[in-house]
Amino acid sequence: MIALTEEQKIIQQTVREFAREVVAPKAREIDKSKEFPVDTIRQMAKLSLMGIPFPDKYGGAGADKLSYIIAVEELARACGSTSITLAAHTSLGCNPIYMFGTDDQKKKFLTPLAQGDKVGGLGITEPEAGSDVHGIKTAAQPSKNGYVLNGAKMFITNANVGDTFVVAAKDPSFVPTRSVGTTEGKPSSNKYTPISLFIVERGYKGFSNGKSEDKMGLRASDTGELVFQDCFVPGENLLGKRGDGFKYLMQTLDGGRISIGALALGLAQGAMDKSVAYSKERKQFGKPICDFQAVQNMIADMAVETEAARHLVYDAARLYEAGLPFAKESAMAKLFASETAMRVTRNAIQILGGYGYMNEYEVERYYRDAKLCEIGEGTSEIQRIVIARQVIGTTDTHR
Repeated sequence: MIALTEEQKIIQQTVREFAREVVAPKAREIDKSKEFPVDTIRQMAKLSLMGIPFPDKYGGAGADKLSYIIAVEELARACGSTSITLAAHTSLGCNPIYMFGTDDQKKKFLTPLAQGDKVGGLGITEPEAGSDVHGIKTAAQPSKNGYVLNGAKMFITNANVGDTFVVAAKDPSFVPTRSVGTTEGKPSSNKYTPISLFIVERGYKGFSNGKSEDKMGLRASDTGELVFQDCFVPGENLLGKRGDGFKYLMQTLDGGRISIGALALGLAQGAMDKSVAYSKERKQFGKPICDFQAVQNMIADMAVETEAARHLVYDAARLYEAGLPFAKESAMAKLFASETAMRVTRNAIQILGGYGYMNEYEVERYYRDAKLCEIGEGTSEIQRIVIARQVIGTTDTHR
């Protein structure tokens, strides 16, 4: 058992009850219908869940990072689609604005997001740019009083339901300079075209949505395209320093990986809960199948790996909150938790046998949902690269 503060326990219990009473009863149906849970998100906003880790002066709940991670986990135990909606909104839509935005930007854009009046997202991935962020083609051209964006993003969580997006774009007209040494003011030798980040709101002329994706799992989560055709973005919507977008994205993803680890953790726990309950009820050869050593071995492995994943995820969140280095730990948490979720959900299906393969018993949904955790916000292969570089001591930042 991991020790929690009283505030963290209250948030955990509040979200757990909400997930059990409100989220879980709808989970199977919205997975089937692919219907985004609008009413559920509105209720989450009323509970201050949409801005848990942000200060109350910006509309948040003023809680810590671990409290937010616990909320993601508890929602995922009931419904992965609802959980990832919160994770993408908070870690990817809100957090870059909180970390790199001006006070005016936080008041204007973060406050309605943290209050749950609006939904946020992050636009990085493109048809030719997944793990290779520098491969993006979306470009920003300076114009009078702002920038003009052209390009498209794909596989964006909350694309069609979101209101405010942080968008990464190449900034080819920006010439970066070195900030230290005798080369001050001279062009950098960086071979990559600089990337800048922009806050783009729904309703901007030239900003539209493309197709919605039909997915294997997390089917009630909204995933789609962002399209920019001569989209004008006001100059005050530039997020952070011009040309520093890649650095900001890496910092954002380091934090976001903890939330994906929490999503995977919740899915693993939820699947284990259902398989353990089933093993006590299902009888074969005259006794509950939980009495058979083969089933007990699977349950033991599931319990050990899930608890180990919880320690990794919680530890990364605590390091993040303390302002300590956490890039390695967040990658470890995401890698181990996501692969644990795949193993646990697979074993859950095995314990239920033929019933596990059927929609009615829901563990197959957890299995389908868990796969995304090995892909989104950096594949397992990328996590291993990040971890290895941290352990070996490589300083190459273009990961």
